Amino acid sequence: MYDPADLERIREAKSEWETETLGPTLERFGEREEQFTTDTGGQAVDRLYTPADAETDYRDDLGFPGEEPFTRGVYSTMYRGRLWTMRQYAGMGTAEETNERFRYLIEEGSSGLSMAFDLPTQMGYDSDADMAAGEVGKSGVAIDTLDDLQTVFDGISLDEVSTSMTINAPASILLAMYIAVGDKQGVDREALRGTIQNDVLKEYIARNTYIYPPEPSMRLITDIFEFCAEEVPNFNTISISGYHIREAGSTAAQEIAFTLADGIEYVQAAVDAGLDVDSFAPQLSFFFNAHNNVLEEVAKFRAARRMWATIMEERFGAEEPKSKQLKFHTQTGGSTLTAQQVDNNIVRVAYQALAAVLGGTQSLHTNGKDEALSLPTEKSVRTALRTQQILAHESGAADTMDPLAGSYYVESLTDGVEEDAFELLDEIDQRGGMLDCVKNQWVQRQIQDVAFERQREIEAGERTIVGVNDYRVEEEPEVDIEEVSEEDEQRQIDHLEDVRVDRDDEAVEETLAALGEAARGDDNLVPYVVDAVKAYATIGELCGVLREEFGEYQPGSAL
Repeated sequence: MYDPADLERIREAKSEWETETLGPTLERFGEREEQFTTDTGGQAVDRLYTPADAETDYRDDLGFPGEEPFTRGVYSTMYRGRLWTMRQYAGMGTAEETNERFRYLIEEGSSGLSMAFDLPTQMGYDSDADMAAGEVGKSGVAIDTLDDLQTVFDGISLDEVSTSMTINAPASILLAMYIAVGDKQGVDREALRGTIQNDVLKEYIARNTYIYPPEPSMRLITDIFEFCAEEVPNFNTISISGYHIREAGSTAAQEIAFTLADGIEYVQAAVDAGLDVDSFAPQLSFFFNAHNNVLEEVAKFRAARRMWATIMEERFGAEEPKSKQLKFHTQTGGSTLTAQQVDNNIVRVAYQALAAVLGGTQSLHTNGKDEALSLPTEKSVRTALRTQQILAHESGAADTMDPLAGSYYVESLTDGVEEDAFELLDEIDQRGGMLDCVKNQWVQRQIQDVAFERQREIEAGERTIVGVNDYRVEEEPEVDIEEVSEEDEQRQIDHLEDVRVDRDDEAVEETLAALGEAARGDDNLVPYVVDAVKAYATIGELCGVLREEFGEYQPGSAL
């Protein structure tokens, strides 16, 4: 840390440099832009950073990996002890195809699985529902009953893999199915590892695959917290997601501010339900986006860790260090992928993956180059996975911890993102908290304003997107894409009917009735959901019971 006299001398020397060395060059040649900003225009970027721009107290602001405030990483050895989990996102129409893709990924060296579900599953509809027509298996795998999930993990022992499931409104159902598969495999529940997204607030903000109103949705989330703390203690109960907030158009500071604000709501709801913060907080996890501005993204990840440690200690009185650790998964930016010149996406993904690793992610998904067009092909998935493996074993980025710490620019960016994000959190508090800000659409409007301005910049040529509005080519080569046919959809519907014929209808009716009664009372709902999925109740039947009891959310409604 420099003393004030040293900093003043540095400022004076910089001023002299600007006059004597920089000035004549600027006068003759100028610069490429009148003003430089970070990727989302959130912060101005100066031409040169010095110690005077990053007045950091090392022990208080940075510290050491594995120690508060966790700026430099949540674990004391980081990647020198164990590499991040290479968790490739996959879900291929039918359960059989997904099982085949998962086996392929494991054989190719993937250390974690990540499930994509089709829209009917995400919205709590069976494949033969009217609302599901034309969407079965399109954006991921169709899961109607426990039988489908058993097929997905056929030959894959759940005590040997970590599985992330991108599921929100029906998260309790997919978690229950996963537990049931483990029970049938004879796997101890304490050995189950993975994550359910279970972040419904961001569905109201950005993604829109919600089912129930906010209050009963929060009840389901806190029920999951309580159940998992007792039954599956090594499973992450929520992945509080900024990814989709950034995909919707937010700035980096908005991404972490709105994500941490969601986290505050979930923690407060659990505390209000009588849970001790240190009993469930270590099972919380986060999910962030990695965009193209490498240094801004690194700063964002570092700032988020520091902020969460402060929030958990000062707001909630957390005492356990693990309760203050912000552990996160990263996915490269889907919205940055282009349908034009798809090979360029390989380069984008590589830089984004580097940012995630330099920022200290715990797990990482790298997008396939063709995901702007369809589900990724096997070839593009392999390239995406190899991108991570080259980064891990050939780049040197994983060999030392927080390697950009001490960079005047990165430290200044970290402080700036943190300051902007805390200002947003203060405004959210003044407006009554995140739940109110979501209900009255304030958060959504903040993101939409940024997204509109960014699109205007692209269309005006003020922001270059290589291959889209500059450096274009006349003809695009043919690209292989994955497609789900009408025959695939019909096979899934036929299989669902077979399961209905073979199951014990009386057991299904009894377990669904018990769930409905529990929903009308105060019992934890997760054990009832587990009983129902083991009876092969369908996701549509289970969500139907809860729709009947809780109602459905209508955007803009005064709930």
